[in-house]
Amino acid sequence: TRLLLDGYNDNGLRFFDTADSYGSHPYVAGAIKQLPRDTVVVMTKSDHRNPAILRADLDRFRKELGVDYIDILLIHCVTEADWTTRDRGSMDVLSEAKQKGIIRAHGCSCHTIEALRAAAASPWVEVDLVRLNPIGSHMDADPDTVIGVVKQMRAQGKGIVGMKILGQGDLRNRQSEAIRYALSSGVLDAFTIGAESRKEQDDLTQRIAAA
Repeated sequence: TRLLLDGYNDNGLRFFDTADSYGSHPYVAGAIKQLPRDTVVVMTKSDHRNPAILRADLDRFRKELGVDYIDILLIHCVTEADWTTRDRGSMDVLSEAKQKGIIRAHGCSCHTIEALRAAAASPWVEVDLVRLNPIGSHMDADPDTVIGVVKQMRAQGKGIVGMKILGQGDLRNRQSEAIRYALSSGVLDAFTIGAESRKEQDDLTQRIAAA
């Protein structure tokens, strides 16, 4: 992990996608410490739906990340069609945190098409983490259906971050095709791709630059 994050800096990447459940906060803290804070964007996620626990998470996350504020805080892995009602307490905690400057934006990561549609309909969602790749692997629905919903989100000014660009490894041997698809989709503001080695990370960075 240390080598990957050093490579992240060397390759000029400045968007850090992390989460409490990944256990990567301390590693990200070490990486962003090497850079001016205003040059990086830090996005993390909480799995907790209990407002009191989520409020405590915000303090713990900032301590673990070594930052005064978090750029983007997401409710992690929403699946229910009624999550914007069910999780209203958590949403209110994040709204309050934004008002206090603890976070700069809030949103969610979606893991069903119903949850994605609910996110599109919610003015509260400012950033959405959406699964997108050309073969529909590990996605909420087929690519055309997902892109249709994401277009609605973009029309409302929501920020869209793509994930599962390589289909959780299913497109490992078709990286350039998947990257071109993400870049040409017209619906992503950024995307995340996992790498298991510095060599793989360097290769992906070069492929993105070429595309």
